[in-house]
Amino acid sequence: MRKSVFLVGLMLMSLSLTGCGYNTLQATDEQIKASWGEVLNQYKRRADLVPNLVNVVKGYASHEQEVLTRVTESRARVGSIQATPDLLNDEQAFARFQDAQGELSSALTRLLAVAENYPQLKADSLFRDLQAQLEGTENRIAVARNRYIKAVQEYNVTVRSFPTNLTAMMFGYKTKPSFAVEDEQTITTPPKVDFNAPPPGMPSPETGR
Repeated sequence: MRKSVFLVGLMLMSLSLTGCGYNTLQATDEQIKASWGEVLNQYKRRADLVPNLVNVVKGYASHEQEVLTRVTESRARVGSIQATPDLLNDEQAFARFQDAQGELSSALTRLLAVAENYPQLKADSLFRDLQAQLEGTENRIAVARNRYIKAVQEYNVTVRSFPTNLTAMMFGYKTKPSFAVEDEQTITTPPKVDFNAPPPGMPSPETGR
């Protein structure tokens, strides 16, 4: 008899939690974790490309020390931030992570801009391969970030909405920080890499001028 009462109690509790959005909170929280894991994978892929990219550029443009140093230091700063799961619950830590990744993005953009002034570097097969890999990685980063933004948005709406907000408070679910999207078009558009464009001052292969 006691066993039957216990089972009925569990069933009623389960139905109660379902109606209050507990399962939705669980599902959306897991989606955030999965999306965040993909963001980290793509950022790591980019960071892994940096040493080889810096070395090949150094071989043709060693005097561009300021740009090379900035890329190296930006990568080091990214690597110094521990992207633990707790980071998703710490707005300030998340902001520091985002700032570090943004600084590396800016440094890499500057490095590729400088490379435009060195025709021999642009013709180097290793550089072309690394540049293509970087383009693909930046595109995957944009996709992963957008998925994370959407996952956080769905989760945060659930945490704030009644009656699931009561369940969230009961079980300690809080809103999570997301990436700032100052320019949605910039984030969703992959960077353009044109291997055929002549550097400044060089004649166009089609026009000869």
